[in-house]
Amino acid sequence: MTQNKTTATKQADIKRSWHLIDAENQVLGRLATKIATLLMGKGKTYFTRRLDCGDYVVVINAQRVRLTGKKVDQKTYQRYSGYPGGRKEVAFGKMLAEQPGKVIRHAVMGMLPKNKLQAKMITRLHVFAGPEHKFEEKFKK
Repeated sequence: MTQNKTTATKQADIKRSWHLIDAENQVLGRLATKIATLLMGKGKTYFTRRLDCGDYVVVINAQRVRLTGKKVDQKTYQRYSGYPGGRKEVAFGKMLAEQPGKVIRHAVMGMLPKNKLQAKMITRLHVFAGPEHKFEEKFKK
């Protein structure tokens, strides 16, 4: 009679693949959920929370992401410098026009775990405003 043994995942066991995602006409929150899942590696059979098991994600057409409802007019991004009167607000439309990659990166960061692995995971996210990107050789097979 054979017994199945559970083995712990090691860093050497992790295999990373590349995913290309087209953000054109996709809802921002749903897109960010898919990206965060890929960056964490939650779809893999050897997923472990304590290890960074995720894949590389390349997002194209970030300028064409959309929001539902009235959020296009109402959503703002806030930051605070730490000084009195140092709070800055930027509207979603302005942020999307100037820095579309930052919009997606901000949404994905909110869905990644808040621990030391978050910084490692987010480095594997590459966002491009248009359809061209510099990782063409990764997807040719």
